[in-house]
Amino acid sequence: MDKIKILWADDEIDLLKPQLLFLEKKGYDVITVTNGHDALEECQERNDIDVVFLDESMPGLTGLETLSKIKEMSPALPVVMITKNEAETVMEEALGNSIADYLIKPVNPNQILLTLKKIVDNKRLIKEKTTSDYQVDFRQLSMQIMDTPDVESWVDIYKKIIYWELKLDASSTSDMTEILGIQKTEANRAFSKFIEKEYPAWMGTNKENAPIQSHNLLQQKVFPQMDKDKPTIFLLLDNLRMDQWKILEPIISELYRVEEEDTFYSILPTTTQYSRNAIFAGLMPSEIQEYYPDYWKNDVDDGGKNNYESQLLTAQLDRVFHKPIKHEYVKVTTIAKGKQLLNNALNYLNNDLTVIVYNFIDMLSHARTEMEVLKELAGDETAYRSLTRSWFLHSPLWEMLQKVAEKDVQLFIGTDHGTIRVKQPSKVVGDKDTTTNLRYKVGRNLKYAKKDVLEIREPKKVLLPSPNLSSTFIFAKEDKYFLYPNNYNHYNAYFRDTFQHGGISLEEIVCPIIRLESRK
Repeated sequence: MDKIKILWADDEIDLLKPQLLFLEKKGYDVITVTNGHDALEECQERNDIDVVFLDESMPGLTGLETLSKIKEMSPALPVVMITKNEAETVMEEALGNSIADYLIKPVNPNQILLTLKKIVDNKRLIKEKTTSDYQVDFRQLSMQIMDTPDVESWVDIYKKIIYWELKLDASSTSDMTEILGIQKTEANRAFSKFIEKEYPAWMGTNKENAPIQSHNLLQQKVFPQMDKDKPTIFLLLDNLRMDQWKILEPIISELYRVEEEDTFYSILPTTTQYSRNAIFAGLMPSEIQEYYPDYWKNDVDDGGKNNYESQLLTAQLDRVFHKPIKHEYVKVTTIAKGKQLLNNALNYLNNDLTVIVYNFIDMLSHARTEMEVLKELAGDETAYRSLTRSWFLHSPLWEMLQKVAEKDVQLFIGTDHGTIRVKQPSKVVGDKDTTTNLRYKVGRNLKYAKKDVLEIREPKKVLLPSPNLSSTFIFAKEDKYFLYPNNYNHYNAYFRDTFQHGGISLEEIVCPIIRLESRK
């Protein structure tokens, strides 16, 4: 293993020979300089420095000035300030510049060693412990995946995979991340077989063993918890995956207490047109088409496919409660509407139920497909999670939730479906009326690789509308995506590694539904 490299800047470096000798005997590599300018030059020319020890009272460029410039160049590089001056203002300024630690002169070797253990070796120890723990859990996860899991077991498997994704992210354990990626692929392969076997039965002969799904989500998880003395907000973040929720959870938990963290299974296709309409209608798509024909559009029909969510929600409330429920439906698709949401935040508390649909994550996944710069910013799941967190922290939505948290309110956070990063193309041939979605197709005379899909030749058996008598639905399994033979290579390169939805994967189907209450 490479030695840990320390850059030590002190104008009295010759007086520190005992400390330097001690560190070298302990296996550390120490580079010494006598002023701030040389320290900056070393930081600029080298990329292998692990930690900087910086004297606060150097002549010329002071320690604090050097610290500020180092942080401009390398914000993540740990810097330990060493000072004779215990003045509060000096410490505040150093801490404000994100120092990793500070030591008061004269420093003894054990103090230095303890600081290094905290800053550098701690990362190594965490990495080694994380790797060791995952290796143990890897075997257990593999056994769970092979042991024909049921609905609840699949949720448990998926949560464990996410746990390790976030844990390995935090410890920068790239080798294990690659192994976990392979294990997640195996899990999705087995999960696709599970859905292929069980899904048709959930819609017909085996409803009693079906999980909570899109069409009964509100009736099972939200309506029973509504309190006449406490306003309820149901926030639906389009495309929110379970791992993205876990990234947002620590932020939201500052102001809201998690009362229940649960999951539901999105219906197929895992798209807004189907799953979100089902959530607000409390009905499956074919039932919406039958009972509310004016509110349903098939894939081939012109016009927006989710224009009647508000009306469907009202109809469901009337069916369930048999009395007026004061409610409001708000859809946010632009920054301007996000600001309106913030401005009206306290007014929503006059309702029994406020439903907010926030579309940013959906727009992010589509924009990532179309914009090269976003492909770079969100090149993989880790970056996609990070981008989601950054957006949330600076969004009108978070401002609105902060404002509402001052009151006694119940908050539900959910989604309609997730997304998966697609990697394997699968050829499909269809006529001009075949749908364009990359993860599912509906049309006549479809030709496809049967091993890659779940095919539904009789849509009404799974409560899906049939645009034509001979319409067939096909859903992509695992991380596959459908391409037509025309311009195959171009579209293969264009869509590979983009986030898509509509098919069968843990990421798309197993969705979070969280109940929270304001800590106030």
